[in-house]
Amino acid sequence: MKYVFVVALVGMALTSLWAQESVELRVDGDRLNRRLAELAQYGKNAQGGMDRFAFSEADLESRPYLRKAMEEAGLEVHSDEAGNMIGRRSGRNSDLAPILIGSHSDSVPDGGVFDGALGVLSAIECAQVLYENRVTTLHPIEVVIFTDEEGGLVGSKAMLGELSEEALREVSHSGKTISEGISFLGGNPGLLENVVRKEGDVAAFLEIHIEQGKILETEKVEIGVVEGIVGIKWWDVTIEGSANHAGTTPMNMRRDALLSAAHLVIAVNRVVTSMPGSQVGTVGEIRAEPGAPNVIPGRVEMSLELRDLSESKVADLFDLIASEAVAIEKKLGTKITFDRSDTSSTPALTDPRLREAIAKSAEKLGLSYKLMPSGAGHDAQAMAEIAPTGMIFIPSVDGISHSPKEYSSPGDIVNGANVLLHTILEIDRGL
Repeated sequence: MKYVFVVALVGMALTSLWAQESVELRVDGDRLNRRLAELAQYGKNAQGGMDRFAFSEADLESRPYLRKAMEEAGLEVHSDEAGNMIGRRSGRNSDLAPILIGSHSDSVPDGGVFDGALGVLSAIECAQVLYENRVTTLHPIEVVIFTDEEGGLVGSKAMLGELSEEALREVSHSGKTISEGISFLGGNPGLLENVVRKEGDVAAFLEIHIEQGKILETEKVEIGVVEGIVGIKWWDVTIEGSANHAGTTPMNMRRDALLSAAHLVIAVNRVVTSMPGSQVGTVGEIRAEPGAPNVIPGRVEMSLELRDLSESKVADLFDLIASEAVAIEKKLGTKITFDRSDTSSTPALTDPRLREAIAKSAEKLGLSYKLMPSGAGHDAQAMAEIAPTGMIFIPSVDGISHSPKEYSSPGDIVNGANVLLHTILEIDRGL
């Protein structure tokens, strides 16, 4: 009995000491920001932006650098058949599923330095802090660098078993098909079944990312706790009127398809802004035919995009817009048709426990935070299908992203990485 009591005391002391040490752990901000600058040299263009798009020479050349950084963090590194780079650190209980952290290292053409790279290098930095301080988590830790996020979540979809043969035939920004690109990086598109993870294979997934908007900066909030990644619905809209001579057709006798389109664009804005919430609606493309300055447009093709965390709200918004279209048809004598696109995506909500862990970590570090949606897609959107998922945002200066002007301050980068570090520790204890 005395032996059991002593063991219990020792265990409590070690747990208390580990908890105290974990509270004091911080990332090495100088190292993290230096690595961001170093990684930015791979694919850097004359404008100061990134051409490190997936399957490019710059993508391939950056991989030894990233592998070295992962190895310095004490991770055992391998690349899977989809080209994803994964570094693993064992936990105290090898039977537990790993906590997966990471993002992507590819960019859009002429993109920014921080998109994706922040999540990759912050994950490596967190692993290195644990390694250097000899903190062994209960769960194994895996750092993942997903392949070709910008081209359609290729690496994370492969991990779900959702990378179709059709997707593999698509041509990427590199000029290679996705299949050719995966092979170029050392993967094997014929063995993608080896990459698949099912529900339960991952204890949790965490991703840190720049906001790519200006809400945090405008509201002077340091950390965004992402509620979820919005679903996106697209429609191709056709408006049919009557082409006619612009000089000989009186204004009251026209069936102007472009005028109807203008009314519809205003209606979309009015409907979307009439509801409370963070939903957005966009008409980003309009083509008028026949497209001559002296001809009344007889046909217009335009796009409609709606985004929100709630699929039902998107459906309600569309129904209201469609009602507005009926009124426009009657008023202007045109016909409006909506064709739903098959490329729409569904919302991906983050896990409430992980949101709470991120908020708790921010509070512990004395950082302000707010709950907010992500209006852009991320690998977290895919991983939410198989694992509890959490996402951390840091401010983007002027809300600029996918541009050489993309910027987040060194201080905000360090804040976000520290929140990631303590969230890992928090969920390791709580899952």
